[in-house]
Amino acid sequence: MTVGEVHDVIVIGAGAIGLAAAWRLADDGHNVVVCDPTPGRAATHAAAGMIAPVSEAHFGEEALQRLNLAGAARWPDFSAELAQAAGQPSGYRRTGALAVAFDADDKRELDRLHEHQIKADLPVERLTVAACRDRVPALSPRLRGGLWIEGDHQADNRQMARALLAALGRLGVTVDRESVTSVATAGGRLAGVVLADGRRLQASRVVLAAGAWSARIEGLPPSAVPPVRPVKGQILRLQGPADEPVLTTCVRALVRGHSLYLVPRPDGRVVVGATQEELGFDTTVTAEGVHELLRDMIDLCPGLAELELVETMAGLRPGTPDNGPVVGRTEVDGLLVATGHFRHGILLAPITADAVADLVADRAVPDEMAPFDPDRFAVGARS
Repeated sequence: MTVGEVHDVIVIGAGAIGLAAAWRLADDGHNVVVCDPTPGRAATHAAAGMIAPVSEAHFGEEALQRLNLAGAARWPDFSAELAQAAGQPSGYRRTGALAVAFDADDKRELDRLHEHQIKADLPVERLTVAACRDRVPALSPRLRGGLWIEGDHQADNRQMARALLAALGRLGVTVDRESVTSVATAGGRLAGVVLADGRRLQASRVVLAAGAWSARIEGLPPSAVPPVRPVKGQILRLQGPADEPVLTTCVRALVRGHSLYLVPRPDGRVVVGATQEELGFDTTVTAEGVHELLRDMIDLCPGLAELELVETMAGLRPGTPDNGPVVGRTEVDGLLVATGHFRHGILLAPITADAVADLVADRAVPDEMAPFDPDRFAVGARS
């Protein structure tokens, strides 16, 4: 490999995961460069930013549930440290969340979720329809009931990305706005990366954190390519009055079997999401997707119908075969992966950043992250 710029660590990808990892690494004293043509964009820009380990608990995902709870527990300290390092807010807000059911079938599904939450000793309070509407008056009286989840919160994903970029800037970290086309090896060990403009960067460690695009980086042996695929999500943003917001609490809902969330921001904006579509790298916003979200939103919360629709977009979540992230070392000496966070990129950014810093320093990752090593997808690995 022709000698180029030399760094300790190259981070491929400047979404929430890549930026958080780069910040931790730089704060540990490593010479870091981040490569991404659109830092802070893609799935990070599209996300709603829910930090919801309890309402995101699913049957059969106990290891992921433990990781999500551990990730959420790190957010308060992470937020405070980031705000100080960046000189601006990190976007974290403690709001709680209300999970509600729209019809009888939705109520049965919510009851099953509640049973799982109780068995898992998760903090949840069952509410009547009246109690749900006391907390969120804008909700429809047609609801069948709900759950109050004190420990689910949110982070403004765009504010978080801006803060991470500012913190990196203060540490002198370069964000190279060029895409990585391939990694380069020498003698079976990682040597660096090749950029789309032909430049080569050298480093003894590379962190692959390119989200849905992680499997597209060339130069890796097949067994080292993370099994990540894009999962499309269409999402809307509405603008309401900041002085009298229609919504102040995060709402997760089942509406005729469809999953819906409403995430309020302090400026009166409400994030509405999100569809889940297996359509490859397609990011087209469709009339059907927007219609489905608006229909369910208005049925659930009629008062939001009067707000201005200010943004429609689609992002690509990085999905994996078991819905869990892929964080750890690979068979290529020096190559680490931190990708595949699916619906939990914002939630898991702090604990993933800590895990990456641990891996670079040859320390053990947090116990909750250990089950999500890339080796679990190796041929013959235990299920």
